[in-house]
Amino acid sequence: MFNPGCSTPEPYNIQISRTFILREGDNRIACHHFNNNPNLMILIGYSGHSYVINGILNAQGIRVTGYCDNSEKQYNPLSIQYFGTETSSSGLEAIKRDGFFISVGNNGLRNKINGNLKRYDLFPINAIHPTSVIDQTSSISTRGVMICTYVVINAFAKIGMGVICNTGSIIEHECVIGDFAHIGPGAILCGNVHVGENTMIGAGAVVREGIRIGKNVIVGAGSVVVNDIEDERKVVGNPARQIN
Repeated sequence: MFNPGCSTPEPYNIQISRTFILREGDNRIACHHFNNNPNLMILIGYSGHSYVINGILNAQGIRVTGYCDNSEKQYNPLSIQYFGTETSSSGLEAIKRDGFFISVGNNGLRNKINGNLKRYDLFPINAIHPTSVIDQTSSISTRGVMICTYVVINAFAKIGMGVICNTGSIIEHECVIGDFAHIGPGAILCGNVHVGENTMIGAGAVVREGIRIGKNVIVGAGSVVVNDIEDERKVVGNPARQIN
């Protein structure tokens, strides 16, 4: 039986407000319990993807104070402090104090960083833009999910840990998105689609209802998926065809 690799999501308590759904309370409770500054945040990874996350966190009323990365960046458009790597003494001190979000677009690397910090009992918050439309019956993991502007998540969908729902993507009813998958900008998943862990659905791709996509799959930008895809495959085109 197909297993998308999705951890059991921890649903939000949510309420409808005008045209979109707002979460009651503060989803930052998913951060490490030592976090003393819930309005402050450290980014792990600092490049283009992190700039988008900074905007989402700002929209949630959270201020980014610094970043962790393999080396200090010469280009620092947000003018934030460098704290070393996430497992250095200075990095760990910063993310225990302020909390963190893994701002890395690469699925495998994001998963690896999450595993490294899990050993310290450290877990990322969610970054959910207030323009997203999230059905109250959906379930979203409280750990490291990115939901960008104008994303739609419909009834009884399930979103796993560390998932990226990029700008304007649509995840229809009863879809299941496995841990650390990435649904690209403008991608559309029709009803009851299952996406395996670490899988990338490229920008503008369309997946027909009821399709099962395995783990570690890459679906090329603009592809139209009309058949199930096994693990570890790369597909492109309309209709999508395997290229490896």
